[in-house]
Amino acid sequence: MMGAQTRAVGAGRREEWTGRVVNPPIWRGSTHLYESEEERQECLKHNEDGRFHYGRRGSPTQWALAEALTQMEPGAHGTMLYPSGTAALAGTLMSALEPGDTLLVQDNVYEPTRSIASGLLKRWGVEARYFDPDDIDAYASAFDDRVKAVMLEVPGSLTMEVCDVPRLAAIAREKGATVLVDNTWATGLGFAALEHGCDITITSLTKHASGHSDVLMGAASAGKAHYSRLRHTAQLLGQHVSPDDAALVSRGLRTMPLRLKRTAQTGLQVAQWLRSRAEVAHVLHPMLEGSPGHEFWARDFTGGCGLFSFVFDGHTDAQRCAFVDALQLFGIGYSWGGFESLALPFDPARIRSASEWPRKGWREEDRLGVRLAIGLEDADDLIADLDRAFSTIKHA
Repeated sequence: MMGAQTRAVGAGRREEWTGRVVNPPIWRGSTHLYESEEERQECLKHNEDGRFHYGRRGSPTQWALAEALTQMEPGAHGTMLYPSGTAALAGTLMSALEPGDTLLVQDNVYEPTRSIASGLLKRWGVEARYFDPDDIDAYASAFDDRVKAVMLEVPGSLTMEVCDVPRLAAIAREKGATVLVDNTWATGLGFAALEHGCDITITSLTKHASGHSDVLMGAASAGKAHYSRLRHTAQLLGQHVSPDDAALVSRGLRTMPLRLKRTAQTGLQVAQWLRSRAEVAHVLHPMLEGSPGHEFWARDFTGGCGLFSFVFDGHTDAQRCAFVDALQLFGIGYSWGGFESLALPFDPARIRSASEWPRKGWREEDRLGVRLAIGLEDADDLIADLDRAFSTIKHA
């Protein structure tokens, strides 16, 4: 297989879609015209990218992006695009479940995933049960005949634990359940989820693929066994992305491996520096030895990114707020994967029901965290900014 950057440069660039230009052009249109009634009727017999039908099924701009993502996701047969990462999560879960089914959900998933599972899917007649991914025995015993799908996320949202995906997936498959994973952190370039036992991998393209904090989009890629249902469900839900946004994400894909490598290197440098600070009790970074699940990252992953968290050593919320407010190079905001660094305070206890926070073995007062999304700034400048901010909390 060619290297990640080489694949990113060439992915999705079919000549019939790009013509004589380098990037797929932007095709805008709701109505697609046919040469004849015979051609229109023939089109009704097919449902795959590359055939004009109606604007909701896309054009060469969206097809090129979907194909590029499939080519960059080892083991994928096809990819569907959604107007946001949350839409991708909801649409994928609905493709795998029916009323009366039960969904097992990793306890440390993205908060909107919990909201979908306990809100939307509950109203749809699906029961959600949460499990601690570190407790394999409890997880295995949670299966019954109604469990039809398992929702994983790697690493866990905010607290960044890496679970044993192959083992969790193998248990689910033995029970006949579909395995879905939110793989936004590493993408298929850093973790080949489908080759590690998952059936469908979900990515927020808002993050690394876009890379510039100006697009909302999501994607789900699946192997042949699950792609058809994934596609039909997305179409029934009317999921569609604009060609202009698709073009922006296609552009971002070309440099995504470079940005992932850079932010991962800078993030690890910052994380190692934070580990030396007296104000910090724990640094939670999958690539950092000693972090929860680092051994699974080292075994299963080939890369990562600059998103990680740390937990204050017994400080107050006022001190944490003063620290974040004092940062000059880190913006305060949601999302990540853009070129700029961000900081976000968190306390996940309210969105955990099957696992402990603080983690087992930690002091109760070590619970206030900050998530850092490292951008493309120089590591020394980010460290200097953090150092200045730490100096302010002594007076807060």
